Amino acid sequence: MSLWIGLALALALLLYVAQRNLFLAMFAAAVALGVIALPFGGFLHQLYVTFSDLSVLSLALVVATIAMIGGVLEESGGMGDLVKNMRIGKKPFLVFSPALLGMLPMPGGALLSAPMVEESGGELSGDNKAALNVWFRHVLFFIYPLATALIASVKIAGLEVYGVLPYLLPFFVVSLITGYYFTVRHAKEKMQYSGQFSLKGLLVPLSIILSAPLVDLLLKIFVKPEVSEFATLAGVLVSFLAAVLVSGYGREKLFDVAKKMEPWNFSLIILGMFAFLNVFKASGAPEALGELNIPLPVLLVLVSFFLGVATGRIQAPASIIIPIFLARFGGSSMPPMAFAITYFSIFLGYVVTPVHPCVSISINYFDTNLKAYLRRMIGPTLISLLVAVLLALFLL
Repeated sequence: MSLWIGLALALALLLYVAQRNLFLAMFAAAVALGVIALPFGGFLHQLYVTFSDLSVLSLALVVATIAMIGGVLEESGGMGDLVKNMRIGKKPFLVFSPALLGMLPMPGGALLSAPMVEESGGELSGDNKAALNVWFRHVLFFIYPLATALIASVKIAGLEVYGVLPYLLPFFVVSLITGYYFTVRHAKEKMQYSGQFSLKGLLVPLSIILSAPLVDLLLKIFVKPEVSEFATLAGVLVSFLAAVLVSGYGREKLFDVAKKMEPWNFSLIILGMFAFLNVFKASGAPEALGELNIPLPVLLVLVSFFLGVATGRIQAPASIIIPIFLARFGGSSMPPMAFAITYFSIFLGYVVTPVHPCVSISINYFDTNLKAYLRRMIGPTLISLLVAVLLALFLL
């Protein structure tokens, strides 16, 4: 009985507090569940396991560094140069400008791509622009190996990022097609470019962004560090140093970027997430929930989608669904297709809920309302959910 009381309290805290602060939500849920369902010494041991795990600590440093890369590129104008030198036509621009800006985590990041969507998609309705800004800002979460939501979720599943990318690729294609059909295809006018094309403005920031996954992949292939996150950390540090060198930023300017980006918040989210995950697994909650025998398509698609809507996050639902799956079916890692379906379903809830800051910011910026936004998003979301359900039924 104490387990179910602790689990109910933990989930209530997680869903409520996550709307304000994800680290506090994860840590509060860990404390509530740990104190009620575990001996106090066992709870403290799980915290020690979390904060002494080199892979977790490395991942926390990785996401903080990624945030700083994004801050330096934004403040120095590098991301702006990259976007404005993509001479690719109006419809591709409406897809790739928010997608590229979404590659690096930035607080309030939807506000960075919104002016570009507004300028290039002038004849589109406000709800249309809000929908494409949110949808395509996050679509690269499926294939960009340094997307923070992806690398954290993959680690929970006991998988390698590059191993799951082929399984995520079909969901990326589905997202592109459905998002394009319901939003971008309505754009009619031609793109008007300002200023001359700069090859340097295109290639320099693009090289900085791509250097991180390239170094990460090469180190994992040829060096094979015992802690795989060391390779990822090396990759993002190379990218960060390149961004600093190109921008010419000194210590004072980097301090200003840090104050704006608050990279420590990204690290705290990772630590809170794995604290909750370790307590959650040690409490026996995954096994208890697994014994409920929820049909697999319901668990991986509908429950995942609901948790994405309720939390406005990807990492928090992943830290609940994946351990339940592992406890139910055994093994130390989740099958890649099962992971891909789960991740995709969480993503769909994440991009429609007003709990997600990018949704609320975009609705406000484009002077529309939640009802109109959801009406615009219902088509791609329902079609995508149907794809996920069918794959879960026939492939798992």
